[in-house]
Amino acid sequence: MPEAVQHLVRSYEQELTQLRGLIVEMCRIVESQVALATKAVMDRDAEAATQAVAADPKVDALEREIEQFVIRLIALRQPMAGDLRLIIGALKASDDLERIGDHAANVAKRSIVLTQAPPSFSLVALAHMADLVRQNLHRMVAALDDSDAAVAAEVWRADKAVDDMYNAVFRELMTYMLENSHNITPCTHLLFVARSLERIGDHTTNVAETMYYATTGDELSGPRPKTESDIYLP
Repeated sequence: MPEAVQHLVRSYEQELTQLRGLIVEMCRIVESQVALATKAVMDRDAEAATQAVAADPKVDALEREIEQFVIRLIALRQPMAGDLRLIIGALKASDDLERIGDHAANVAKRSIVLTQAPPSFSLVALAHMADLVRQNLHRMVAALDDSDAAVAAEVWRADKAVDDMYNAVFRELMTYMLENSHNITPCTHLLFVARSLERIGDHTTNVAETMYYATTGDELSGPRPKTESDIYLP
């Protein structure tokens, strides 16, 4: 292979590696955001809430950088097959990751309001839901970092458990509101927290699905596993 061609190939491979690095970096930041936001709610930790919100501009900046990087790669390299799937997949994933960051920031902001009217009831179910969401997000990040399609498929199938917990949390919070009118304000904020966590789960599943296709060239078969009784999910 001529030296000039070898240089172009190496340069292209370095660009693809750089793109993967940007996506993984974005994943790590939003994973930290979600962890901080849930800690802020469960522990009434104002500092964790502040850190979660402060990280959001970094996520937004990375999304823009990835978008520009992808446009440049497509224009200059004209990628095909697996490389094209990876590049387009990175663009799609960055959009979902940006939305995860937004929802995490929203959860953190709600936690600050909740410190002014702290709930007088158990948050065990909400904590369990938050743990499920964080576990799926962590596994998705690891799968993306390792290009592990099998783990991505497992994350895709795990979304149903998050939906089940969302429905359970919704019913529990509604019960608290009916039992005592003083619970209405904190429960309303917690309902928004639960909804944001459910949406984080959905976007995590989207990234896993995108990553599976980018890695294998195949789409995950069948409809996405969802709870049939999602009467509270629009």
